[in-house]
Amino acid sequence: MAQYMEKYGADEFPELSNSDDDDQWELMEESPDSKLEVLCLFCDRLFNSVEDVLSHCKSEHQINIASLVRRYKLDDYGYIKLINYIRSVKCSGESLLLASEGTLPWESDDYMRPALQDDPLLQIDVEDLGAVEGAGVGPLAVLDRGPHSPSALVQRAQEAEQRALRAEEALARAMEDLHRLKQLAQNLVMNVDVAPAGSVVGLQEDEDEAYFSSYGHFGIHEEMLKDKVRTESYRDFVYLNPDVFKDKVVLDVGCGTGILSMFVARCGARKVIAVDQSDIIYQAMDIIRSNNLQETITFIKGRIEEVDLPVEKVDVIISEWMGYFLLFESMLDSVLYARDRYLADGGSVYPDRCTISLAAVGDAQKHLDRITFWDDVYGFKMACMKKAVVPEAVVEVLKPETVISQPAVIQTIDCNTVCISELEYVSDFCLKITNSTQCTAIVGYFDIFFDKNCKNKMMFSTGPQCTKTHWKQTVLLLEKPIPVQSGEDLRGRISVRKNRKDPRALLISLSVRDVQQTYSLQ
Repeated sequence: MAQYMEKYGADEFPELSNSDDDDQWELMEESPDSKLEVLCLFCDRLFNSVEDVLSHCKSEHQINIASLVRRYKLDDYGYIKLINYIRSVKCSGESLLLASEGTLPWESDDYMRPALQDDPLLQIDVEDLGAVEGAGVGPLAVLDRGPHSPSALVQRAQEAEQRALRAEEALARAMEDLHRLKQLAQNLVMNVDVAPAGSVVGLQEDEDEAYFSSYGHFGIHEEMLKDKVRTESYRDFVYLNPDVFKDKVVLDVGCGTGILSMFVARCGARKVIAVDQSDIIYQAMDIIRSNNLQETITFIKGRIEEVDLPVEKVDVIISEWMGYFLLFESMLDSVLYARDRYLADGGSVYPDRCTISLAAVGDAQKHLDRITFWDDVYGFKMACMKKAVVPEAVVEVLKPETVISQPAVIQTIDCNTVCISELEYVSDFCLKITNSTQCTAIVGYFDIFFDKNCKNKMMFSTGPQCTKTHWKQTVLLLEKPIPVQSGEDLRGRISVRKNRKDPRALLISLSVRDVQQTYSLQ
């Protein structure tokens, strides 16, 4: 109970007096006719009973709450989250009817927190829901005597206790999941074996659940939309090249909030099919309707590898699939799967060309803070910690002045022709040093190009010398700095592989001078 109160707030529980019970009951009995006000789930109308609200939702909004409970086999716990979800996200009834039983949008325990204080709709049991909706007797009798009657308070206390028990059970399950995730992370860091060429195509839905769940939260989409380099580059590519999309059938892989689909639809596409496995697609449906584009854009929830499209072929595939160091998350695998299965002859994938580059870094202070620090920690030697710190690739915005070499392209990818097996690669590189100092790290970044059939070609870069993006840069710290001279060629070799235990994570092996190190990007 205490854990539930801490997570969801003490306001969820009725406050009962320990010493003045008789006075409290007398006070309550003075106003037995307190008027019950119940807010509709989908509009601002107030009603005098739960029965009236349910009847209104059924007749005016075409949503039968009792039928939804039966359809998705919801228990009391699921019913509470359903009501709080509807009130929290202001969703439409249509999105509720389109929900998939395996991934209900209200499954998160966050929806155990009441969206409306003292919500009468949360004060009935699922088993009694049909009776309440149909007759307005029995379970509603206590409500008819007022929300503050003694029996109502007792009922609320009992229901709160039950919700607390369910929340504690959910918390226990979450803690078990967290422990498993921590163990997986430790195994990935310690495991430096590289897998043969593989793909996320073969992953089962439950194996990939954490990945898609992370994209179900609005925060990550807000960050991407606010990345002007990313979003405005796609917008300008679409709007400045309308012939690419005019009267075409377009597939948006991993559509998220649907921003690319809307760009394409407004540019004259005949039909846009937007596919995403994460729960953000329910919000995208409302977004599309708000912008009157529902006749052009069709949403499909699921992995592109598992769904069936309503068309045999598409003319264009557009996607924002890039991850850290370009290939982290391996979403390009899914785009290539869609290309091979659905793209018509002569069709195009956008962006169509990508490059990955490296440069040398000289940042003595950063090396001191992160690596040398472990040599003396409050008078104690902790140098062994370097073996855990160095192998973790760091994603951060690099200071441009710390770059001490010209960049070198180590890989070019043509999204219209590349095979999945080619996304794992080994490349030799040569970095022309521009500053005599010590090389403390190697930085990696990528550039994106929209070229094919484009009258107005577009590109953007995630390099340290350019406007920062949410991808930042990927920094590979060296355990021991390497002295370099201006004009010198710093040669090395890099290999990039998927981790065999987690195909969405990357293992990067770096060899430069006498330094050899394997890094994990996860």
